[in-house]
Amino acid sequence: MTSFKSTKYLPLVLAAAAFTGACQKQASSETTSTQVENTVAAAGQDSTAGKYLSQPLIPGMYTADPSAHVFNGKIYIYPSHDIEAGTPENDNGDHFDMRDYHVFSMDSVNGKVTDHGVALDIKDIPWAGRQLWAPDAAFKNGKYYLYFPVKDKQDVFRIGVATSTSPAGPFKPEAKPIAGSFSIDPAVFTDTDGTSYMYFGGIWGGQLQRWATGKYDSTAAPEPATGNALAPKMAKMRADMLGFDGPVKDVQILDQNGKPFPATDHNKRFFEAAWVHKYNGKYYFSYSTGDTHNIAYAVGDSPAGPFTYKGVILNPVEGWTNHHSIVEFNGKWYLFYHDTQLSGKTHLRNIKVTELTHLPDGTIQTIHPLKS
Repeated sequence: MTSFKSTKYLPLVLAAAAFTGACQKQASSETTSTQVENTVAAAGQDSTAGKYLSQPLIPGMYTADPSAHVFNGKIYIYPSHDIEAGTPENDNGDHFDMRDYHVFSMDSVNGKVTDHGVALDIKDIPWAGRQLWAPDAAFKNGKYYLYFPVKDKQDVFRIGVATSTSPAGPFKPEAKPIAGSFSIDPAVFTDTDGTSYMYFGGIWGGQLQRWATGKYDSTAAPEPATGNALAPKMAKMRADMLGFDGPVKDVQILDQNGKPFPATDHNKRFFEAAWVHKYNGKYYFSYSTGDTHNIAYAVGDSPAGPFTYKGVILNPVEGWTNHHSIVEFNGKWYLFYHDTQLSGKTHLRNIKVTELTHLPDGTIQTIHPLKS
């Protein structure tokens, strides 16, 4: 989830006003295969649908920032739930004013999608103020953990955690945010040795720049004008997965010469949407470049980095934000992402999936979300 700069996009012509209205209603607790197929068919009647690499997975609801995981042989997706909240648009993304999370599952990629209903509502989080942004999930100790950023009652982003005995929820939130947490976009990676790490941070509306000195500064500029780019953050998780086991550290993203990127290199510097996956013994740190709209990646030998920049996984999508996850399922790798095909509006998005290819040299083949 992100802040944004106000930009006008070419509206997409969808089939009927009734379908557009349906997108703004909450889905029922379970979306049947027939309902999904019928709505996809309606979207497919749009003459512009053929320009997209993939079609929306959940046409009946606005969803974004998909965190995908394989639990119990199924793909579970933990996205943001976009709504038309009526909040005025601004560069800090206040109009991304989400108020709950739904969990979705699939037995196969592009198969039936099940909506398991509301997994967590902002009104049930004791310390929350507003804006539930991009979440993530993890499994350990026989429990499922939902990690989420939300502004507290002082309007400062913190990261919370909620637990459940089911990957679909509902999730019960802890009474307080994770001690030492701040900013947005938590992503939890569990290594093959069982150790878990959280990666997080987002600049501009994500408030990471306000913590540059170690203390919160509401007057900080959205990002530095000189010097090095702001670094994403990481922390080792405690065994109980409810807090950090040690200090929060910078994640180093370096160029081919081992140097950090300058703040002025918007094509490669970190903006938000951290994600980590492991492939052939290497750790892949991927992220959004924000206002230049790439999903870029860097590779390292340790989950703590440093990570050396390698290139772009996903070229810019339609819409202002770009946020993803990467997961292996049945021997293949997949990229989950979002765009604005269903609405044409930056804050009303829809999630998608496409196959991801690791090349023989370990690099990732760049994906083009729009057909030429």
